Amino acid sequence: MVFTSLEFFVFLPLALIGFALLPARWRWAWLLLASWGFYGAGHPTWLVYLGGVTIAVYALGWAIERAAGGRRVALLTAGIVSLAGALIAFKFYDFAAGEIERLLRANLAGGDFVLPRLGIGAPAGFSFYVFSALSYLVDVHARRVPGKQRAGDVALYLAFFPKILAGPIERAPTFLSQLGSRVARDPATIVLALQLVGWGLFKKVVIADNLAPLVDHNFAIAAFAPPIELLISAYFFAFQIYCDFSGYTDIAIGVALLFGIRLMENFRRPYLSLSTAEFWGQRWHISLGRWFRDYLYIPLGGSRAGLPRQYANTMVVFLVSGLWHAGLGYGVGWTFIVWGAINGFYQWIGLATRPLWRRLGEAWPRIARSVPLAVLRALLTFHLILIAWVFFRAKTIGDAVTVLRKIGTNLLDLPSRLASYPFTTDHLFGFVMIAVLMAVELLDERRPIGQRLAAAPVAVRWGLYYLVLLALLLFGRWQAKEFIYMQF
Repeated sequence: MVFTSLEFFVFLPLALIGFALLPARWRWAWLLLASWGFYGAGHPTWLVYLGGVTIAVYALGWAIERAAGGRRVALLTAGIVSLAGALIAFKFYDFAAGEIERLLRANLAGGDFVLPRLGIGAPAGFSFYVFSALSYLVDVHARRVPGKQRAGDVALYLAFFPKILAGPIERAPTFLSQLGSRVARDPATIVLALQLVGWGLFKKVVIADNLAPLVDHNFAIAAFAPPIELLISAYFFAFQIYCDFSGYTDIAIGVALLFGIRLMENFRRPYLSLSTAEFWGQRWHISLGRWFRDYLYIPLGGSRAGLPRQYANTMVVFLVSGLWHAGLGYGVGWTFIVWGAINGFYQWIGLATRPLWRRLGEAWPRIARSVPLAVLRALLTFHLILIAWVFFRAKTIGDAVTVLRKIGTNLLDLPSRLASYPFTTDHLFGFVMIAVLMAVELLDERRPIGQRLAAAPVAVRWGLYYLVLLALLLFGRWQAKEFIYMQF
C-alpha cells in the first residue's frame, strides 16, 4: 500500500477513527495492527522479514540491558553482524555472485564457474527499518534508551506505517517517548498535518510523476537521445527525485501528526544549499545523514584522529551510503558506488579549501555575505549534485558517462539550439512546475509557508488550498509510480 493509492485513502480514515475511539492505553496496539496491515497489504510475506527483525531486536535489547562487560559488547556485535549481514545478503549477494562469476570466467578463458543464488531480495522499506533496528541496539548498549521495553512498543517503533517504507529514520528515544501520550487536538497541529499531506501529494503526483516519463525515456536510450533531451532529463531527474522523496516525507510527517506523533524533519530546501557539505549534512535526507554521522562516522574516529583519517572516514561514509542506496528502484550496480565516491570527493575538496574560504571571508566580509555570491554558490552546488545524480539514475556507468559526454561536448551549442527547440507540452509543464516549486522553497526559506498561510486572509488561504486540490485532480498521475525510495 502506498500513500497515493485508493486503498490508502480508505485505510487512513479507518485508522484515525479507531485510534480516536480507543482508550489511550490501547492506542499503541491499534497503531501496531494498522501498521502491520499497511505493510502486509498485497505482500504478506514482507511481514515475515519485519517479524524476524522485530523479534531479534527485542530479544537482543533485553539481553544487552541485562548483560555486563564484554558480554554486552558481544551481544551488540552479534546484533550488528546479523542485521547488517541480512541487509547485505538480500540486497547484494546475487549481484556480487554474478560479478565474481564474470571476473573468474574472464580470467579462466571461458570457464563455466557458477555460484549459487539466493533468488530473493529485500522487501520495500527493509533498509529503513534495519537501520532503525541497528540504532536501537546501539542506543540500548549506550544506555540512551532502556532495553527492557514493552514488546509492542519496539514492534511499533520499527513498523509505524507512515515511516516504514521510506523513513524518516527515527531514533528510539525520541519515538518511544511519544507513545502513550494523547493525540494532539489543537487545530493548528491538524491544519499543519493536512498542509503537509497536501503539499507532499502535490510534489509526488503533480511534479515528480509528470517529470518521470521523459526522464525514464531518455535515460533508457542514452546513446541515441539528443543532447538537449539528455540535459533536460538530467535537470528533471534532480527535481523528480527530490519531489518524490520529500513528498513522501511530507506525507509521512503529516499523517504521523494526525496520530499525535512527531517525526523528524528530513528535508530542508536542499537545492538552496551553498555547499555540498551543507546539502548532505543539513538539508538532504537529514535522518540518514545524522544516522551515518552518529553510528558510522563518529565511531570510526570522525575528525578526531587527524586529517588523513578524517578524509578516509568521510569517503567510507559516502561509499557505504552508495551501497545503501543500491536497490530495486534502479537496480544494484556499480553506479551507486561511483555516485557515493563522487559525493565523497566533493567533501574532500570542501575540507581542503575550507581554510582558504575562511580567510577570504574574513578579508572581504561584505562580499562573503552578499546575495550574488550566495546565488553563485547555490548554483554551483546544485550542478555538482546534478552531475552525481546522473550516475544515481543511469543503468550503467557507461550510460552515465554517455549522458555527461554528450551534454559536455555540445554544451556551447546548446543555448542556441534551445532557442529554436520544439518543446512539447510535457516539457513546458515540467518547467512551470519546477518554477512553482522553487518559488515556494525561496519563500519558505525566508519565512515558513505555514506562518505565511496563517497570516493570510481567509479567502487567499482557502483559494490556495482549492488551487492545490484542483491541480491534484487535473494533473496528478495517481498510482503512476511507487515512491522511489521505497525500493532502496
